[in-house]
Amino acid sequence: MPDGMIGNGRGLGILLGMVFWRSLIMSFGFLAVWAVQRATGGGSSKTEESALEVLKKRYVRDEISKEEFEEKKRDIL
Repeated sequence: MPDGMIGNGRGLGILLGMVFWRSLIMSFGFLAVWAVQRATGGGSSKTEESALEVLKKRYVRDEISKEEFEEKKRDIL
Protein backbone atom coordinates (compact mmCIF):
# COMPACT_ATOMS: atom_id res chain seq x y z
CA MET A 1 0.00 0.00 0.00
CA PRO A 2 1.56 3.33 -1.07
CA ASP A 3 2.17 5.87 1.67
CA GLY A 4 1.97 8.93 -0.58
CA MET A 5 5.71 9.33 -1.18
CA ILE A 6 7.32 8.78 -4.53
CA GLY A 7 9.14 5.45 -4.53
CA ASN A 8 8.30 4.81 -0.90
CA GLY A 9 10.73 7.53 0.24
CA ARG A 10 13.73 6.23 -1.69
CA GLY A 11 13.99 9.42 -3.75
CA LEU A 12 14.74 11.45 -0.64
CA GLY A 13 17.41 8.95 0.42
CA ILE A 14 19.08 9.11 -2.98
CA LEU A 15 19.00 12.93 -2.93
CA LEU A 16 20.49 13.11 0.57
CA GLY A 17 23.15 10.58 -0.42
CA MET A 18 24.14 12.69 -3.43
CA VAL A 19 24.30 15.83 -1.31
CA PHE A 20 26.43 14.04 1.28
CA TRP A 21 28.95 12.69 -1.24
CA ARG A 22 29.22 16.00 -3.10
CA SER A 23 29.80 17.82 0.17
CA LEU A 24 32.44 15.30 1.20
CA ILE A 25 34.29 15.54 -2.13
CA MET A 26 34.17 19.35 -2.07
CA SER A 27 35.48 19.39 1.50
CA PHE A 28 38.46 17.25 0.51
CA GLY A 29 39.09 19.57 -2.45
CA PHE A 30 39.07 22.69 -0.31
CA LEU A 31 41.27 20.97 2.26
CA ALA A 32 43.78 19.99 -0.42
CA VAL A 33 43.93 23.53 -1.83
CA TRP A 34 44.34 25.00 1.65
CA ALA A 35 47.12 22.54 2.51
CA VAL A 36 49.04 23.29 -0.69
CA GLN A 37 48.73 27.05 -0.19
CA ARG A 38 49.87 26.77 3.40
CA ALA A 39 52.84 24.55 2.50
CA THR A 40 54.01 26.80 -0.34
CA GLY A 41 53.28 30.08 1.43
CA GLY A 42 50.88 31.14 -1.34
CA GLY A 43 47.62 32.91 -0.80
CA SER A 44 48.99 35.01 2.01
CA SER A 45 47.75 38.57 2.06
CA LYS A 46 50.32 39.67 4.63
CA THR A 47 53.77 40.74 3.50
CA GLU A 48 56.61 40.17 5.89
CA GLU A 49 59.09 42.94 6.41
CA SER A 50 62.77 42.25 6.32
CA ALA A 51 64.84 42.93 9.41
CA LEU A 52 66.53 45.84 7.68
CA GLU A 53 63.18 47.47 6.85
CA VAL A 54 62.08 47.18 10.47
CA LEU A 55 65.40 48.64 11.60
CA LYS A 56 65.04 51.57 9.22
CA LYS A 57 61.52 52.30 10.48
CA ARG A 58 62.72 52.23 14.09
CA TYR A 59 65.50 54.68 13.21
CA VAL A 60 63.09 57.01 11.41
CA ARG A 61 60.71 56.96 14.40
CA ASP A 62 63.70 57.90 16.58
CA GLU A 63 63.45 54.71 18.63
CA ILE A 64 67.16 53.99 18.18
CA SER A 65 70.20 56.20 17.77
CA LYS A 66 72.35 56.45 14.64
CA GLU A 67 75.12 54.44 16.32
CA GLU A 68 72.65 51.71 17.29
CA PHE A 69 71.25 51.70 13.77
CA GLU A 70 74.69 51.29 12.21
CA GLU A 71 75.68 48.55 14.66
CA LYS A 72 72.51 46.55 14.12
CA LYS A 73 72.73 47.08 10.36
CA ARG A 74 76.23 45.56 10.36
CA ASP A 75 74.89 42.60 12.36
CA ILE A 76 72.07 42.03 9.87
CA LEU A 77 74.20 42.35 6.77
